[in-house]
Amino acid sequence: MHLLTLLENLPSYEGDVQDNPIITSIENDNRKVQKGSLFICIKGYTVDGHDFAQSAVENGAVAVLAERPLEVSVPVIIVKNTTRAMAVLADAFYGHPTQKLRLIGITGTNGKTTTSHLIEKILKDHGQKTGLIGTMYTKIGDEIFETKNTTPDSVTLQKTFHDMVNQHVETAVMEVSSHALELGRVHGCDYDIAVFTNLTQDHLDFHKTMDRYKFAKSLLFSQLGNTYEDGKKKYAVLNADDEASEDFSSWTAAHVITYGIHQNADIMAKNIKIHSSGTQFELHAFAQKKVVNLKLVGKFSVYNVLAAITAAFCAGLPLDSVIQSIEDVKGVSGRFELVDAGQEFTVIVDYAHTPDSLENVLNTVKEFAEGDIYVIVGCGGDRDRTKRPIMAKIACENATYPIFTSDNPRSEDPEAILADMEKGVEGQAYKTIVDRKEAIEYAVCHAKSNDVILIAGKGHETYQIIGNQILDFDDRLVAKEAIEKRLKNIENK
Repeated sequence: MHLLTLLENLPSYEGDVQDNPIITSIENDNRKVQKGSLFICIKGYTVDGHDFAQSAVENGAVAVLAERPLEVSVPVIIVKNTTRAMAVLADAFYGHPTQKLRLIGITGTNGKTTTSHLIEKILKDHGQKTGLIGTMYTKIGDEIFETKNTTPDSVTLQKTFHDMVNQHVETAVMEVSSHALELGRVHGCDYDIAVFTNLTQDHLDFHKTMDRYKFAKSLLFSQLGNTYEDGKKKYAVLNADDEASEDFSSWTAAHVITYGIHQNADIMAKNIKIHSSGTQFELHAFAQKKVVNLKLVGKFSVYNVLAAITAAFCAGLPLDSVIQSIEDVKGVSGRFELVDAGQEFTVIVDYAHTPDSLENVLNTVKEFAEGDIYVIVGCGGDRDRTKRPIMAKIACENATYPIFTSDNPRSEDPEAILADMEKGVEGQAYKTIVDRKEAIEYAVCHAKSNDVILIAGKGHETYQIIGNQILDFDDRLVAKEAIEKRLKNIENK
């Protein structure tokens, strides 16, 4: 595509383009620039892309999109906001790929990853080729690619959708973070179904207030559009039990379908029975009533399942086969995942890293725990500090033995993070072990038969970020090794 043809998609710009070179790729990372690239200068939190324009030209860039004049040897196109322009140009360059497949977006504080995987499985079981973009990875069909952010930047996103279209993906399912919505990473994405899980405290280091956080989430639903096209219905799938849904419903023109447990909804779960190996409930979907038997545990799992079932309904899939797919799900990596090495106590690894998700998981554990409950929990560094004492308080109120430890401290002092947590539990009983491996080993060493150990916060992650180092660390492997060591010591006695 020639540069001038691409620039026709912008409402306005400044710059003298005489050569009109052919653009072979769009990049916002100078290290990825190749011959024929358009390099887009983005102002980040720590670096400014304008400082790397010359490097991009040396690597082969034939034009630069910037917010100010630059002294380089290729055309410089100046716009007011390069991030916004990047989304427009990426969508056009890759041929508006989300208009060529069904796109389902899931947003909310908790449950996005599980819900997206549930929807993906339902679609695959119905013979569709799927794509998945989320916290854990990106998938095209069965091929998995590493991902850095829950929702990538607009260039990466549109290229991924383009690749999905080329590989005949029929439906793409993606997690949509509040950061991505606020920063415009998903501008140009033509969503068909938008799903809301819940809204609880998180990311206030970025959004500052819960109202701003809610507003960011609402953008997914308001961006569904304002038209009713023949053969292309748009759906907002909302959690009727979360009060934010009332606002989201009024802020979208799409068809609203609700799900829930307590408040009246289009699709509901009633008579929920939770046990240590699964959950049963009655599904009431419009005029139909079905019994659902899950291998997943907990009320929060029921909400995720309801969200997935409702999205599948909006996609036109038959209820009976949707339930069959859901009942076959054994779990999602790092989400209430059992670690079993032959021990007589239960060890669970979960991604719970917000106050609400931690409380939900602990409440589920309490429903089946026959012995004591250990919870190993920390808080991430360089993130919302206000939730630290709240997390500690929830741990102390809902577990027999709360153990505070490091999560991903990043640039912060781990002990300072723990001190913030301890402010919420003055005078209460807890144990602090800075080293996460030692904390897990301590719990495993002291647990008795029928006790439950919950290792919270990191879930599927296979690393720990300490300072500027990314170290190998998997809660599941560390717990398994600790259990095997304990069992071996018992055998040798």
